[in-house]
This record gives sequence, C-alpha cells and structure tokens, in this order.
Amino acid sequence: MRDEPVLRLRVKLSADFAMGPGKADILDGIARTGSISAAGRALGMSYRRAWSLVEAMNAAFAAPVVETSRGGAEGGGARLSDTGEAVLALYRRMQEEALAATEGSRADMATMLGDLSDDA
Repeated sequence: MRDEPVLRLRVKLSADFAMGPGKADILDGIARTGSISAAGRALGMSYRRAWSLVEAMNAAFAAPVVETSRGGAEGGGARLSDTGEAVLALYRRMQEEALAATEGSRADMATMLGDLSDDA
C-alpha cells in the first residue's frame, strides 16, 4: 500500500522571506495554545526555533502576526493578531488550492513509483 503523495507549499514572498508549513504550523499552534513555547513543543521544536519563526514573520509582514505579553502574576502568552489570522487563512487556502490543482498529477506520479518497501 502506498502513502498518498504529499505536497509541501513554500511561498517565497521576498528575497529574504518565505512562508511555508513550519511557519503556518507554529501560527496554528499559537492560536490553539496561546503560547509560543507550547506551540513549539507540540511541533517538536525548541522554543528558540519557534521564537525565531515568529520573529521572522513579524519582521516580514507590515504588521505583526503574533502579539505577545510578558509573564507575571497573570502569566504571559501569545496570540495571533488580525494580520496573523489573515496570513494563516491565506496560506491554508493556498495549500487547499494547490492540492486540488495537482490531485490528478500527484496520483499519476504515484502510480509510476517502483516498489519502495523494505521487503524488496
């Protein structure tokens, strides 16, 4: 049995910045957990890596995509800004559109694969 072909979308938006699955997943995680560190942990990445993705996105877009608050008595946290919610929704829509547009071609390519099992 073959796995379904996977399409990974990386959108190069400038010479120095691309939006890809890792950045989208960290935004999803922050939206779910309210925390950069928890989002990173859920994805198996360090806080430093998660924070660097957030910093890159905040620097690249005209407005921050993630808003943070420092810890203290109420505790800190993070949330997606309106821009962050829009960026994530647009990226996910592009993923869906790319998957739909390549469905037949991905299936055709998969039928051309040889036997990749360990038993061969």
